[in-house]
Amino acid sequence: MTATVTVGEFSRLTHLSVKTLHHYHEIGLLAPVSVDSSSGYRRYGTDQVGVALLIRRLRDLRMPIPDVRALVSSTDESAREETLRVHLDRMERELQVTRDVVTSLRGLLTAAPEPLHVDYRYIPPFRAYGVRGRVERPQIGPWCVDSFGRLNELAAVHDIRATAGATYSDDFFTEDEGEVIAFLPVAPTQEPADGFELVDLPGGFFAIAVHAGAMADFDRTYGALGSHVAEHCEVAPGPIRELYVVSPGDTPDESSYRTEVCWPIQQLPSDSPVSKG
Repeated sequence: MTATVTVGEFSRLTHLSVKTLHHYHEIGLLAPVSVDSSSGYRRYGTDQVGVALLIRRLRDLRMPIPDVRALVSSTDESAREETLRVHLDRMERELQVTRDVVTSLRGLLTAAPEPLHVDYRYIPPFRAYGVRGRVERPQIGPWCVDSFGRLNELAAVHDIRATAGATYSDDFFTEDEGEVIAFLPVAPTQEPADGFELVDLPGGFFAIAVHAGAMADFDRTYGALGSHVAEHCEVAPGPIRELYVVSPGDTPDESSYRTEVCWPIQQLPSDSPVSKG
């Protein structure tokens, strides 16, 4: 038999604070069965306890309110399972990022930095298929997955075998939002392709360091290479380039990733041999 209880009693039954219950009512997530028109007192049914506990569990898992609402209100079991699966997959990815950051932090605090090998290279101008976007820094991961996924499909169709890369404008770093161009080098005579632009990237001199492994320590490679350039070279205007020698499209093993970070410089140091890229 279903009974009704005050909001305070319902709070004790569900371990949800009165403030939280009021908020869930206001946003239409969990409404009381009745509200007294004169006093405004809310009453909840005991048959709502299960729903309230489900909401509490989902919020403990940091599921966004719109997804919680969709899951709670749906009677389609497959749709509910899909909503939950997507969220749990997202949490798994976030957990892996957390593990990577913790590992990186421990290394930063306890391990001496590895010697940085810098290669000086002249990269001639070249043409590429490009995907251009103004990207916020927190969105760079999903943007790259989409952009390089499209470029990889194009490479398969046209049998293009080249190292893909990207350019990052200064304001991407300084303002947390800027132009990024994902590119796939092609022959100068390459025909246009729907959905892509042909980009002509200028030649230039670069100081280049290889970042090995996942991206959690990527800033350390940038810091070391940028410091080296500031101490030994004259910086040239233009975007930093990254060349994805071994990328997620090549292997699922993050420890195998190899990324060349290419810092533009005015000219090669006098004691450095010229390397053609």
